[in-house]
Amino acid sequence: MLPWLTAHAPFPPLSAALKEPNGLLAVGGDLSAERLLEAYRRGIFPWYSPGEPILWWSPDPRMVLFPEEFRISRSLGKILRRGDYEVRLDSAFMQVIEACADTPRPGQHGTWIVPEMQAAYRKLHELGYAHSVEVWASGELIGGLYGIALGRMFYGESMFSWRTNASKIAAAHMARFLQQQGFGLVDCQMRTAHLASLGAREIPRQEFIARLTTLTAAGPAPQPWPRDGASQPWSSAT
Repeated sequence: MLPWLTAHAPFPPLSAALKEPNGLLAVGGDLSAERLLEAYRRGIFPWYSPGEPILWWSPDPRMVLFPEEFRISRSLGKILRRGDYEVRLDSAFMQVIEACADTPRPGQHGTWIVPEMQAAYRKLHELGYAHSVEVWASGELIGGLYGIALGRMFYGESMFSWRTNASKIAAAHMARFLQQQGFGLVDCQMRTAHLASLGAREIPRQEFIARLTTLTAAGPAPQPWPRDGASQPWSSAT
């Protein structure tokens, strides 16, 4: 039986996670900033649907992206070099998370980014932990992503695209920015064909935990990202 987390109960050891479905570890608890940050530092994340209790997961293997391994196809490279868009960081965090919640996804009904989750990540954004990467065209938000930064570790949460390739543009600029800032790894949680096409791959959970333990212990204090931190033009040498 899965453990039910009371207000101050610690997470169970990751070895207790169910292999199927996808590393389900515990139920209950809350979405306080303290609980969420503890979860991320231990390689655990919340994911649940409306009407369900909070579900906590730690899959094995873990889908990750090493920033330097981001894969740019020929067509995406042309789009990036054309540069008919603007990339901003942390200028419209709540617009991004709301767009991620509202964007339909194949095979999914509704969203796991429920209002309680949006409020929790808004708090993390205010504390300097949660960040957004946004793609704009003619003053209109057309795509983006958001996630959590702890030390030199970034935990990708969700992305959206309202125009073709907008989320890929956001991901490419995110990977370049994270590499420039010395980030070592992006947590992508679970495998999808889309993530794999961008260069993400699976590693054993034990390796993932070892890497995040080192990466979260280093790096700057939580703070807003500079709005223009990922806006430099893309070149063939990038």
